[in-house]
Amino acid sequence: MAFRSGFVSIVGRPNVGKSTLLNALVGEKVSIVTYKPQTTRNRIQGVVNQATRKGNPGGQIILVDTPGIHQPQDSLSQNMMSEVRQALESRDLILLMVDASRKLEEQDQVVLELVKKAGGPVFLILNKVDRVAKEKLLPLIEEYSKLHSFQEIIPISASKKQGLEILIDKVIHALPVGPRYFPKDQLTDQPERFLVSELIREKVLMLTAQEVPHAASVVVESFEERPQLVKITALIYCEREGQKAILIGNKGESLKRIGTAARLEIEKFLGKKVFLELLVKVSAGWRDSRQFVDELDWRRQLEQLSTPGENKRSRK
Repeated sequence: MAFRSGFVSIVGRPNVGKSTLLNALVGEKVSIVTYKPQTTRNRIQGVVNQATRKGNPGGQIILVDTPGIHQPQDSLSQNMMSEVRQALESRDLILLMVDASRKLEEQDQVVLELVKKAGGPVFLILNKVDRVAKEKLLPLIEEYSKLHSFQEIIPISASKKQGLEILIDKVIHALPVGPRYFPKDQLTDQPERFLVSELIREKVLMLTAQEVPHAASVVVESFEERPQLVKITALIYCEREGQKAILIGNKGESLKRIGTAARLEIEKFLGKKVFLELLVKVSAGWRDSRQFVDELDWRRQLEQLSTPGENKRSRK
């Protein structure tokens, strides 16, 4: 047997648990998770290594988390769907993820049609099976089996980490013989400053009123790493003055809550003390600005940084 490796795209409608699965398989948080749809805005890669075992040389899976498939309404959501299409084009295997606790709906059919159009091998991942009575699971599998010739249909619970070992084994087996694309200790291709901006945005999503979350974006302005401290300044962009007032809150209390929650998460992530400064700025209609949305792409941000050698997230 030979070492197998490849790129595996996780696709599905919003809130089916794609990012939860990515984090569970990687073994560390590399993609933010909230209960709100369209939390993920970019393709996010996570690396899973299967150790060498007797009679098994192991393998490496490069998982690609994607935004939830939806009907784009502005430049931001158009960019998100572009991320999905790129993930569907450049991969060795697709994991089509669905929420097993919900009935098959029209939006699931839309996602399936995109997957069919992409071609190639597809695993159907039935997530949240811990919420489904066993007698209802088989009819659901039969229903999906009639829609497409899936290479595998695998029931899991990403949040409970059920069925993940089976999933990894089957994915490795389906991948081609190939090299180790990333070092064993590297968990993602993303720079730390982008992950930091995402952790801040996660707290914005979780701690602000309904009208703010998807109108907010975060850009790390400075990331100064010292031996015992990381000093970070980040800008939270919103679209209206009313949203800015909500983000800041009475006497700055809302922004303080966001900052404290984000700082604690970032400290855990970086393994160092963090000084975090958050600023709020209004950029009217930024979601409809192609230039602004393009500049949110961490790959473009990385090109603009003057400091070379930005660290990627590795296992500590």
